[in-house]
Amino acid sequence: MTKRIKQDGLLQRYRTMRLIRTVETQLSRLFADSEVPGFIHLSIGQEAIAAGVMAALDERDSMATNHRGHGHVLARGIDLDMFFMEIMGKAGGICGGRGGSMHVADMALGIIGANGIVGAGIPIALGSAIAHSVRKTGGVAVVFFGDGAMAEGVLHESLNMASLWALPILFVCENNGWSEFSPTKDQFAAELGKLAQAFKLEHVLVDGNDVEAVAAAARKAANLARTGQPQVLECKTHRVRGHYEGDPQKYRPQDEVAATGDVDPLKRAEQLLLKGGLGETELQQVIDEIEQRVAASIEIARAAPQPDFELALQDVYTVAEKELQHV
Repeated sequence: MTKRIKQDGLLQRYRTMRLIRTVETQLSRLFADSEVPGFIHLSIGQEAIAAGVMAALDERDSMATNHRGHGHVLARGIDLDMFFMEIMGKAGGICGGRGGSMHVADMALGIIGANGIVGAGIPIALGSAIAHSVRKTGGVAVVFFGDGAMAEGVLHESLNMASLWALPILFVCENNGWSEFSPTKDQFAAELGKLAQAFKLEHVLVDGNDVEAVAAAARKAANLARTGQPQVLECKTHRVRGHYEGDPQKYRPQDEVAATGDVDPLKRAEQLLLKGGLGETELQQVIDEIEQRVAASIEIARAAPQPDFELALQDVYTVAEKELQHV
């Protein structure tokens, strides 16, 4: 029975990873066909982190993400139709088509937002952790950031405050080795583990391409964070695509790009599932089902209306009622 439960859990996490991979692959095509406005930053190759960490959370928890955050919100359970409408700038999007790829939020799911500014989600999640603590919700705030944010002052300040105030927060670093166009070693002189230690926080380093390892580490870290022991979880992974979609990656060794397929988190999970007794036909059914679901959401988004320009300033400015007389 225990083996079956474990296999079922892996299958659910694989479904999440497969959904993220399918969505990101389709978004790449939509962007190339000019159906997605603005820039997008894809998380292909990093799906195990989103699936593993989100599996450790419950409805009490909150989460802040970054510019490469599609996988996180999908793993959290955001409505797929509204997600695609948002990314494609349609009125029916989760944020009315105004936020787009780098600003997806859904307060109903505890998704307090993505952010286009490196490291900006960290203090926002810290504020959410303070709210959890004051309100005694039992929830934990999770924030995802890349290794490019390790040199940002807001991370150091937030680690300090989290430690001093014993806040229920889980810092998750997706260390893919690259900060935009620079290797991590060229822009951050320290190590995240030693930085966490300086603030008396527990740091755990895990293989970010192993969804089961991430899930186990995240579950333990989240449980400790709920008790007022803030945690730092560093997940080593690989960025398959460029910094942004369309990035030619001329700065990156081509052998490194080619090698990312050898550590594909989806392939590793598939091998475990097949070894555990899942049939290849069943596996293909899962893939087909997800592809059909994503295709249907894309068609819904394509058919959705464009935002009304007359409403562009709605929810942007608030004018005091007494001042309306002078407007």
